[in-house]
Amino acid sequence: MTSAAQGPGHIDETENRRRLQALARIWGNAPGLIGQLTAVNHSTIALRFILTGFAFLLVGGMLSMFIRLQLAWPGLEVLDPERYNQFVTMHGTTMMFLFAVPIMEGFAMYLVPKMLGARDLPFPRMSAFGWWCYLFGGLFLYSSFLFGAAPDGGWFMYVPLTDATYSPGLGADFWLIGVTFAEIAAVTAAVELIVAILITRAPGMSLQRIPLFCWAILVMAFMIAFGFPPLILASILLEIQRAFDFAFFEVARGGDPLLWQHLFWLFGHPEVYIIFLPASGVISMLVATFARRPVVGYTWIVLALVGTGFLSFGLWVHHMFTVGIPLLALAFFSAASMAVAIPMGIQTFAWIATLWAGRPVFRLPMLHLFGFFFVFVLGGLTGVMLAFVPFDWQAHDTHFVVAHLHYVLIGGLMFPMFAGLYYWLPLVSGRMPSESIGRTAFWMVFIGFNLAFLPMHLTGLLGLPRRVYTYPLDLNVHWLNLLSTAAGFVLAVGMVAILIDVALSFRHGHRARQRNPWDAGTMEWALAWPVPQYNFASVPKVDDRYPLWTTPALADDSARADGLLGDPRDGRREVLGTGLLGAEPEQVIRVSTSTWWPLLAALNIAALLACFIGKVYWGAALLVLPLLGLFGAWLWTTGDRHAPRALDIGDGRVLPTQYGARNAPGWWALVIALLIDGSLFASLVFAYFYLWLGTPAWPPEGMTIGPLGLPLAALTLLAAQGAATWWAGRALRRGTSAVPALLATAALGAVMAIVHVSALADPVGPPQAHAYASVVWTLVGFHLVHVVVAVLVSGFVAARARAGYVDAARPLEARIATGLWRYTVGIGIVAWIVIHMFPRVI
Repeated sequence: MTSAAQGPGHIDETENRRRLQALARIWGNAPGLIGQLTAVNHSTIALRFILTGFAFLLVGGMLSMFIRLQLAWPGLEVLDPERYNQFVTMHGTTMMFLFAVPIMEGFAMYLVPKMLGARDLPFPRMSAFGWWCYLFGGLFLYSSFLFGAAPDGGWFMYVPLTDATYSPGLGADFWLIGVTFAEIAAVTAAVELIVAILITRAPGMSLQRIPLFCWAILVMAFMIAFGFPPLILASILLEIQRAFDFAFFEVARGGDPLLWQHLFWLFGHPEVYIIFLPASGVISMLVATFARRPVVGYTWIVLALVGTGFLSFGLWVHHMFTVGIPLLALAFFSAASMAVAIPMGIQTFAWIATLWAGRPVFRLPMLHLFGFFFVFVLGGLTGVMLAFVPFDWQAHDTHFVVAHLHYVLIGGLMFPMFAGLYYWLPLVSGRMPSESIGRTAFWMVFIGFNLAFLPMHLTGLLGLPRRVYTYPLDLNVHWLNLLSTAAGFVLAVGMVAILIDVALSFRHGHRARQRNPWDAGTMEWALAWPVPQYNFASVPKVDDRYPLWTTPALADDSARADGLLGDPRDGRREVLGTGLLGAEPEQVIRVSTSTWWPLLAALNIAALLACFIGKVYWGAALLVLPLLGLFGAWLWTTGDRHAPRALDIGDGRVLPTQYGARNAPGWWALVIALLIDGSLFASLVFAYFYLWLGTPAWPPEGMTIGPLGLPLAALTLLAAQGAATWWAGRALRRGTSAVPALLATAALGAVMAIVHVSALADPVGPPQAHAYASVVWTLVGFHLVHVVVAVLVSGFVAARARAGYVDAARPLEARIATGLWRYTVGIGIVAWIVIHMFPRVI
């Protein structure tokens, strides 16, 4: 047994310092520019997300000031109509896609490992890759101004306004590709955070002891997993239509523009709660700290978070009450829109009860929380008003909706975000915020916000439509608009003052007198400043929801390198993996050090998408090959064939590394990734049936389903693939090689794809002919892409097995390949049934 296994306090100070120095060397970023470009540590990447999010906030806010100037008085010419539409589009896009979600994911990436008692996220390279994609996606969008092609179709990009007929330039392409590029960051962060919360919690941190902020992030991440794919699919379909003349949304060829609205709002309304839930997690943390007691109704708050996430997916038609949907459906979605207020109310009453039962300490972060309570409740009340269909018919597309949206988003995000910013500022900077400057800035934000947006309720009720660049004087809303514009500048100055105050605090703020200046109870406050890159020298053991309140010595114990994983070895970064329910130690997760792969992969994708926007399709196709090579090299550097099968983590425990563990993070990443992909596939199937229901004949006249001969042959090959994947799974369970079965599956998949394409080529015809052909070929192409990916993965696993990375004791990569093939076979069967059986039997 090593000295680390002897328990805390059993090594001398010299050995403790040696271990701490070794941990700092192993986990630290390289110096200089190279170190910044190659960094993958979660604290570094998270701070980049936060800083980039605030940069986009400033840019988006500047656009809004031009919009308000244009609307300050009738007939002004601050912006011409075209530029006004561009600014409105980019303002909404920036705030929804480049600020709100990424910045809360940045907060989550920084705080979640620290709250869980973990050293890092389980996939550091994926986090770094996500940030580069986020940055490049935002730069893509704003580079459209340099080419005179800024998007102008609104942040929701409704068709047919944005198809090639009515938007023939590159503006819509910049939006579709830039937003999809940036969304890679949201999706990868969702996978990262889900896996981290499920299996990297400190020993003893069972599901009943997870901090409420982590619960909120977990629900948010699952909502991203199911909510973002519909928008990603819609963006892909519209870009394919614009680039290759498919017919998904064109009425003359069997398409339907309302399909875009359904897919967009399947994302759009959950998006509101994707933004709000992390903010509610911030509130739950701060309320407990400043009330000096555990939050009231912990279980009820968790259930409310889950309930909000579940109900939010039944509200998308809330935004489509005026499109001609049957009244029975409108009644259902109206009731669902009001029902979501119940879990929101549960959380609000729990927070109030916590403050009521506690001994509240009124500090600067609490001021922003009280601002949240006032503003968000007003936004919720107008939301209930808009849930009533007759009222929505009157207020739809007026400034009343603009006011409601900002009361919900600014009230539900901005005030809690600033509260959290001030609250965790001492953790990041070691310094306290300025109470006087912070309070002045708060009142500027609070007063400016309410004076800016409260009058918009009145201008909307008086008939002022949104997204118009001017209005007649006789509408009698000019004084209200002038007030909104003046107050908008007060709001902007207040926000800038907060950001300047926070920035100055890093250099000129008063030093925090202790590591836990707010006397909080959660694990992130166990860390000293400056926070080590490895967070905890020894992984702590947790036995309470607020461990620092019950065991204050935990902070000092976790700062010493004589507990779990306290003895660094092999120069590798190690994270402790624990069980899903009770958080019992199960594995040692070895994570990546600094590397160039995330940056190089993101640059390759950026070049590929630039070629696509420039219509240089051959260049985009050629760039697929180096991209595959980059990802192949990235994956090849994962793992260590010389790593021991088990490691002594201290405290008398010996655990396997993740390559041989059943509950490995790579397996969970596959499961979550397939849930995301399954949501994308389900959205595509939804599009198929939606277009079918709106078309008199399916297939249309002149097209046929074709004879069943070749399709049945393709189905037989699919069944053989299923048998081969079963063979691979059986080999894994027996501890033998699954590589022959995987290679057989790959061969069968390749042949099946060829046979299925041959079966459809003549009867369906080209995809440009009709929406039926477009969606059928898209379904086939979706499955074909998965077959190609699974074939490449099978070949990769075979090469890894030959090189000694995969064997009976380390079967993780073969398990992943087998799981991917099972999924590919499953969606192939579903696609086959949808294409070949439903038109025959219905």
